[in-house]
Amino acid sequence: MKKLLIACSLFTSASLFACEDLHIVDPYARAMPPGQPNSAAFMTLSNHGKTDVAIVSAQSSVAKVTELHTHTEVDGVMQMRQVSQIEVPAETDIHLEPGGLHVMLIGLNTTLTEGEEIDLTLNLSDGTEKQLSIPVRQVMPMRSTEHAHGHSHKHSH
Repeated sequence: MKKLLIACSLFTSASLFACEDLHIVDPYARAMPPGQPNSAAFMTLSNHGKTDVAIVSAQSSVAKVTELHTHTEVDGVMQMRQVSQIEVPAETDIHLEPGGLHVMLIGLNTTLTEGEEIDLTLNLSDGTEKQLSIPVRQVMPMRSTEHAHGHSHKHSH
């Protein structure tokens, strides 16, 4: 099993706490066949701190554009929409998953092949960033009977 590389880049020493309190659990990018222009990255964002934090943007060298997205139902049809940020309240987990919140990788520069790793940087609302190296995995398409949302739950302490 490969180790997950997570580095926090700090712009101020006071920002250290939010960056350290936000844990990235089981991140991965969706493998795509050659010729597919887009993919997505998924993970669980686990805020172990006492302060709310948000992902405000993301970047990856494998895509021309990286956006934060969600799926919403509009008149009975699921539609993907860009969001300005993904909020992670204190002591809460937010799941980025197929059919829910996710990081969209638009205009792929390379084919994402299962077993490879890609870089992904998450920019946080406090000015810090999380630099990740995440695996590429095959992801089964969602069945239409499944309802996936950006679920959240409180940690019990």
